[in-house]
Amino acid sequence: MDVMGDKATLLETGRFVQPADREDPGAAAEEMRHRLAAEAGDVDAMSVLGSLLLRRGDLDGAESLLRAATAEGDRAAANNLGVLLHQRGYADEAAGWWRVAAVAGSAAAAHALGRHHRERGDEPAAEYWLRQSAEQGHTLGAYALADLLEHRGDVGAERWLRAAAERGHREAAYRLARALDRRAGAERPDRAEHATAAPRRRPDRADRADDAARTPADEAEQWYRQAAARGHRRAALHLGAILERRGELKEAGRWYLNSAKDGEARAACALGFLLRDAGDEESAAVWWLKAAQDGDGNAANALGALHAERGETQTAERWYRAAMDAGDVNGAYNLGLLCAEQGRTAHADQWYRRAAYAGHREAANALAVLLLQGGDAAGAEPWFSKAAEAGSVDAAFNLGILYASRDDEAAALRWYERAAADGHTDAALQVGTARLREGDEQEAERHLRCAAGGGSAEAAYRLGTLLDARRPPAEAPVLGEPAAEKTECEEWYERAAEMGHRRAQVRVGMLASARGDVVEAARWYRKAAEAGSRNGAFNLGLLLAREGSEPEAALWWTRAADAGHGRAALRLALLYARRGQLAQGQRWASRAVDLGPAEVAERAGRLREALRQELTA
Repeated sequence: MDVMGDKATLLETGRFVQPADREDPGAAAEEMRHRLAAEAGDVDAMSVLGSLLLRRGDLDGAESLLRAATAEGDRAAANNLGVLLHQRGYADEAAGWWRVAAVAGSAAAAHALGRHHRERGDEPAAEYWLRQSAEQGHTLGAYALADLLEHRGDVGAERWLRAAAERGHREAAYRLARALDRRAGAERPDRAEHATAAPRRRPDRADRADDAARTPADEAEQWYRQAAARGHRRAALHLGAILERRGELKEAGRWYLNSAKDGEARAACALGFLLRDAGDEESAAVWWLKAAQDGDGNAANALGALHAERGETQTAERWYRAAMDAGDVNGAYNLGLLCAEQGRTAHADQWYRRAAYAGHREAANALAVLLLQGGDAAGAEPWFSKAAEAGSVDAAFNLGILYASRDDEAAALRWYERAAADGHTDAALQVGTARLREGDEQEAERHLRCAAGGGSAEAAYRLGTLLDARRPPAEAPVLGEPAAEKTECEEWYERAAEMGHRRAQVRVGMLASARGDVVEAARWYRKAAEAGSRNGAFNLGLLLAREGSEPEAALWWTRAADAGHGRAALRLALLYARRGQLAQGQRWASRAVDLGPAEVAERAGRLREALRQELTA
């Protein structure tokens, strides 16, 4: 309740006195002056002295003075007498004096009376008196009215929150910011959970000149900033989150730090993640520990993950359990992951189920994977479905795999398309491949581009082949003309090749060879061959043979032939035949006949027969 709350009136009459410091000689002298005046019957002095004693906690000394001043019609004294009686537990009597003061025009008394009626459950009376207080410009009255209206869902609450916030009420500023934030969230288009908000340009001074042009998000930030500057720890937390999303990490860290120092566990947790991302893992652990000890489950999970990465599994398990105790279902999911990594399948199943039954969609997906690995496809399917319907992209993709394994291509494609729509790279590859089979090149290209952009080497290679098939045949280069720029298909081949895709590496080598760049061709063929590509080994052998390095070429052809490359076996047969090593040549010719393809088998068969005749001649 407000003490000396009728501040405007008291200031006007010169009777408002701030709480005195007992050790301040000037304040003591001023109090003595008021005491002498009160003893002489000065009503104003009685009221002021009573309020000073009330602030000091001297209720007995204050009561007689306030009653005397009230009896003389002083409304500030009536309000403060109500405060005194309320502190003593006489709520109904206090309400009577507040009514006297409120009827006389005291905004503070109207606020106190409104709160009294609300505590009694009489909302109509509460609204009446709080509105009286708010309309007189009383800050706490405006905030209390806004709180009452917001509780009812009345849109008029925002007006009074704004009024209180503009007069410096930090909780009103925070709640106004939250309301604006919710409105901004409702106006923004829906985004997938994994998406990151795009950086938003900070309005400059010219933008801010017109308040009407500001978005709810901009205004919310302003009020968060004002509340945070007045020490509101949750406002500082939200302001830090806004700044972090916008990439202003240094300022975000300062607000997180302020909030964390004031005891906001979520801010300490967020500060820990900010420090971890900056590479300061030790400081991050300190703040996570503080947050976890204050009951923040997210921080406990972060500590668990930190210790798990260090191989300290027992400590990690302890923190995951602490996260569960704090009500964070991620703790059970993380315990499942930890047990699965250790091969403790039964325990993993237990923790995954606990999290999945609590609605954790990724736990449901992980449980389904565990069941599928154990051969229980029938048990896995419902959990995949539950996770996918809850929005798990991985579960939707896994359902596609499950249906594909049953040769239900239509159902598989539906789930692949759903996962691809949410940005799943492998699902986009599957959809693109299916569309290619159907001959729908436009849709195939769209999905392959999505998958290739998401880092799929196979998608980049397939996109390259799709674009390659469309381009016209290359003309022979004219002597003296600069080399043509690389086509888009070559760029996709190279991207796939750089990611280790063997067929793409062979293709890049072939394109380089066609340009006459033997060194570049050899480099890519060698990369493919060393990674196990028989075509890469065969082509590298051809290149080396043309360059006069037949012994090394034979080594690569041997590797290719051993991997099942028929042409490489035929080349070896011809090479040994030329050298006069007929038995070796015959052996490789027989190998080429077995490996094929048909035209190779036919040539190798004729060579084998010729070598047999030569050997038996």
